[in-house]
Amino acid sequence: MSYAQQQLEIETAGVGLEGDLLLPGAPVGIVVFAHGSGSSRFSVRNRQVARHLAEQGFATLLFDLLTPEESLIDERTRALRFDIALIGSRMSGAVDWVAEAPETRGLAIGLFGASTGAAAALIAAAERPGRVSAVVSRGGRPDLAGDHLPRVRAPTLLLVGGRDTRVIALNEAAMARLTAPCELLIVPGATHLFEEPGTLEMVEARAARWFLSHLG
Repeated sequence: MSYAQQQLEIETAGVGLEGDLLLPGAPVGIVVFAHGSGSSRFSVRNRQVARHLAEQGFATLLFDLLTPEESLIDERTRALRFDIALIGSRMSGAVDWVAEAPETRGLAIGLFGASTGAAAALIAAAERPGRVSAVVSRGGRPDLAGDHLPRVRAPTLLLVGGRDTRVIALNEAAMARLTAPCELLIVPGATHLFEEPGTLEMVEARAARWFLSHLG
């Protein structure tokens, strides 16, 4: 399926953040991405997943969780990338923007979070239960969402590499606190970044299936 690409600025939580929107002709829903610590909307793996979802008929939005000025500070201090409350509030603001923007208004909303971005996605799902319909985490740190976890209502899929043993344990602990429908899928042979051949393609397929089930 073909899609148009648009660069835009999202007003969220009092700041303007750069974003890239992929928009098919008749989208079945929209998936908003939250990148991991030290990354940006240019994350190679997230962009690959976003393109796959766009080909399946979903609009996708990748945006920077930090302003350019904040990114420069974070490169020096590494402090803001782990400010989960900050990135969670900006993800919630992005959900509001998507729900109200002319290009995306009326579309069912899913969230895709990688690494610390998974916590941001789950915080947004907890804070916007009427707007978020599904969540997918890739190699995520859902445990960092803390007390927001029991408040999540959106069906949640946790994808973790089979060789990422520490993160598997953290996902299992988070899953125990989630009251929403939740599945934990271990991707055989994958490490934290899903760099091994075929592993990211499995993430694409599973994420598309999850969003089609809950958004389509």
